Amino acid sequence: MTAIRDSGNIGRGDGIVMVKGWVQDTRNLGGISFLTIRDRHGTVQITMPKKKIDPILFESLTKLPRESVIAVTGEVKESDQTSLGVELIPQSFVLYSEAGAPLPLGVIDKVNAEMDTRLNNRFMDLRKPEMRAVFEIRSLVIQLISEAMAENGFATIHTPKIVASGAEGGATLFSIDYFGRRAYLAQSPQLYKQMLMSTGLDRVFEIGPAFRAEHSNTNRHVTEFISFDGEMAWIEKEEDVMAMIENVVDRVLVQLKERGKKHLAVLGKEIVVPKRPYPLLTYTECLDIAATRGLPIKNGEDLGTEGEKLVGDAMAEKGYDLYFIIEYPEEAKPFYIMEKEGTDLSFSFDLDYKGQEISSGGQREHRYSELVKRIEKKGLDPEDFASYLDAFKYGMPPHGGWGMGVDRLVAKILDLPNVREAILFPRDMSRLTP
Repeated sequence: MTAIRDSGNIGRGDGIVMVKGWVQDTRNLGGISFLTIRDRHGTVQITMPKKKIDPILFESLTKLPRESVIAVTGEVKESDQTSLGVELIPQSFVLYSEAGAPLPLGVIDKVNAEMDTRLNNRFMDLRKPEMRAVFEIRSLVIQLISEAMAENGFATIHTPKIVASGAEGGATLFSIDYFGRRAYLAQSPQLYKQMLMSTGLDRVFEIGPAFRAEHSNTNRHVTEFISFDGEMAWIEKEEDVMAMIENVVDRVLVQLKERGKKHLAVLGKEIVVPKRPYPLLTYTECLDIAATRGLPIKNGEDLGTEGEKLVGDAMAEKGYDLYFIIEYPEEAKPFYIMEKEGTDLSFSFDLDYKGQEISSGGQREHRYSELVKRIEKKGLDPEDFASYLDAFKYGMPPHGGWGMGVDRLVAKILDLPNVREAILFPRDMSRLTP
C-alpha cells in the first residue's frame, strides 16, 4: 500500500495530505501515540507527539474505537520506523462513522474465528487484508478469462436464469412460481449456448450464476455458484474443446502470476503454472487408481469427492496439478453429450485441478434424431425440450463446450480449504443470509 503514494482516498496540497480509511489500531504510549489507518491499498501510520499537536486533537484521535471511519489531514514526514518510509503528523480530522464495540469479529486479532462466525459477519471479515486479497484475485481471474476468450474470438452472452426446464433434469432444480406456472432456476446456460450454435454466433461464453439444489454439505458444494461456460462450433472432436480450455486456463495462470503479484504476496502464495499439454487419464484408469488406494468404484459411477482426491494424489506424485479425465461411460453423462458409436463411452471429459473437478465438457450431439433418442434414453420427455430441439431441426453444426466453476477454480489456485472462502456471500443448504 501505500496510502500515501497510491490511495484514491488521499487529497494532496502543499506538503499536506488527507488520508481516509478505517482505524485499524491505536497505541497510546503516554507522550506519543500512534494510529494506524487502513484502506483498500494498505495502511499508513498517524504519529501523534503529545506535546506537538493540539491536546483536543490528541485526545479525540486516541479514544476512537477500532474500525471507525475517519479522514485525517496532516503533514507527511519521512520515517524509518514504518514500512512505507513515511508517517503523517495530524493537524485535523473528520469522524465519518464511529464503530460500535465490541466488534463482532476481529480484523487484526490473531484469534481464528469459526467459519459461521466469519460468514455471519462477512462485511467485517472482508476488512482483513488477506480475505480481501482473495477477492482481488478472483476479480482478476474473471478479467483474465474474459480477455482470453475475446482473443480467441468468443462473444459474450447472457442467458435466462428463469427457465421452463433443466439442462440435466433430475432433482437438483430449484422450483419457483412464475405467475402461476412452474419454472426453475437455471442449472447452467447449456441449452441456450447450444441453441446459439445454430445462429452463426459460433463461439460464445458466459460468466454468470447457476443453481443446484443438491443436498450436499461439503467444502466443495454450494447451491449458487458462478459458472464459466463456453461453446464453440465447427469442431471435429472433443480434443478441440479440451485444447481451447487448456489454452484459457494456462493464460489465466500465467497472467495471474505476473499481474496478481501484490495480492498473492498478501496471501504468501506463489502460482505454479503446470506444463502443457495437460496429461490425459481415462475413466477406467481412474477407477484402477482408486481401487489400488482402497476405494472400489463401480463402472459408471461418479468418482466422487474421495475418488477425485485419490486420483489427484496419484497425479501429484507424478508432478501434475492439472489433468484431463476422458472416456466416461455415456450413462454417466447428460443427454446432450455425444456417444461413441459402437461403445458404451462418450465424447466427454473432466478437467481436474489438485484432486478436484473444476470443469466438465465434451462434444455435443448435434444430430436432431440422435439427440431425441438421447433424451428418451435418459428417461426424459422430448416435449419438455421442444424450444431447444427446434434449433436442431434446421441446420446445426458440430459443436462442443464446457462449464467451469469459477469459485472452485479460485479456491484451487489459492489452495483454500473451503470453496466458501472464494465466494462473497455463499449459499448452501443452511445459509440464506447475509
